[in-house]
Amino acid sequence: MASITIRNLDDDLKRRLRVRAAENGRSMEEEVREILRQAVGMPIAPRDLGQSIHARFAALGGVEFDRQERGPGRNQPGLV
Repeated sequence: MASITIRNLDDDLKRRLRVRAAENGRSMEEEVREILRQAVGMPIAPRDLGQSIHARFAALGGVEFDRQERGPGRNQPGLV
């Protein structure tokens, strides 16, 4: 496994990291590994616009519309 050294870490940041690690019952090293796993984990494939809209509103349920029969289209100007 690889290792990494972080220099010039702010004292307050180190203190908050130590507190967070203690709250989660982990060492500081393990806490940093977990933060990195979450931050740079497996990339999520981007969804297209339709999938994004569906995901956002799916919990609200759907709406049923009465099907409307289409009539003949209009003639374009200048065409006979």
